[in-house]
Amino acid sequence: MGTTADDGAGPDPGMVNLMDPDLMADPFGGYGRLRERAPLLRGTFFGRGAPMWLATRYEDVKMVLGDHRFVNNPANVPGLDVQNIREREVEARGVPADLAEYVLDGILDADGADHIRLRRLVSRAFTARRVSELRPRVEQITEDLLDRLPATAEDGVAELIEHFAYPLPITVICELVGIPEEDRPRWRAWGKALVTLEAGGMGAALREMVAHIHELIGRRRAAPTGDLLTGLIRAHDEDGDRLGDTEMVTLVLALVLAGHETTAHLIGNGTAALLTHPDQLALLRSDPALMPRAVHELMRWCGPVQATRMRYAAEDVMVGGMPVGKGEAVMAVLVSANHDPRAFDDPERLDITREPEAGRKETHVGFGHGLHYCLGAALARQEAEVAFGALLRRFPDLSLAVAPEGLERELMPGSWRLARLPVKL
Repeated sequence: MGTTADDGAGPDPGMVNLMDPDLMADPFGGYGRLRERAPLLRGTFFGRGAPMWLATRYEDVKMVLGDHRFVNNPANVPGLDVQNIREREVEARGVPADLAEYVLDGILDADGADHIRLRRLVSRAFTARRVSELRPRVEQITEDLLDRLPATAEDGVAELIEHFAYPLPITVICELVGIPEEDRPRWRAWGKALVTLEAGGMGAALREMVAHIHELIGRRRAAPTGDLLTGLIRAHDEDGDRLGDTEMVTLVLALVLAGHETTAHLIGNGTAALLTHPDQLALLRSDPALMPRAVHELMRWCGPVQATRMRYAAEDVMVGGMPVGKGEAVMAVLVSANHDPRAFDDPERLDITREPEAGRKETHVGFGHGLHYCLGAALARQEAEVAFGALLRRFPDLSLAVAPEGLERELMPGSWRLARLPVKL
């Protein structure tokens, strides 16, 4: 894994290049080695541009994510004009200036009262009670997809990402938000384009998505329903101070994309992990009551989100015994924290019986931590539990159709995802 000018990390010696192909191909080993070098390290995208600190150790990651002295929006650093590192990243990926606000000024970028205001507008849809009420529908969607799965197989091999892992969460979140069924294939294509590294791909997809959401808003105003989009329109129209035009669009964007991309790849990564750990697979088959703990362990061991968005120090802060200056950016590396031996015994071992700390349901940081903890975490866990349970029950002979080393992954910074998951049913 390259980290210096001599070994391919970029022009600045000692700077971690987050686009290093070796690091993206093996984030667990790569960030693990970085974690043991120092509490914080300097890194950049593309080996150039404004540097950031990388927090890789468990306690430091939790501190950065949970401490009010760190903000998501650099404009909220008092007394300084701090460069927004993501602006450079978004520009480099071909997003026109007139669309940048839709990916730079949403709920994920808001702090304090603004974040709480936006979160409250949608949080009712993701309460434990509401998620529990959704379970029968999640189960029905899952069974329908598995009914159709054998017909998609070619020469006895089915592609699980395309025909199961993606359709399940995107169907659930689109029904919840209010995206019509006929529009959902486009959302999946747009979602792929938004994470592509191809020049211009993100900008073109974003323009189509924004136009589509405005069109949906017009439809829902004319014919209200009981979905989340109708509720957002009501909040906007009755009290514009609670929700602005751009905020409404960015909320829908964030909810639909975050609501299916990460869950799809949790299902994909988790299935591959179980199929390559026959002892854990057998244990789960013999004791389905282990499923909630298994999902937590899979989220820790092979979660799809490697790192969070940048946090900016609103004042001088010490992290891991090292100084972070006011206005400096820190990226919390979740994949490294979740494999930190300081926090987890034998962290490289997949263990679906792994006990959480006394009195806690969740010790990993796969869903984040603090004020920006994933809003849809309960829904994602439920979808994964249902997906794994039904898949293993319906196909007791399920196995990989390729050798584990033959599984193809999409290499991109911050994400751990399979391009395909070919299986024998």
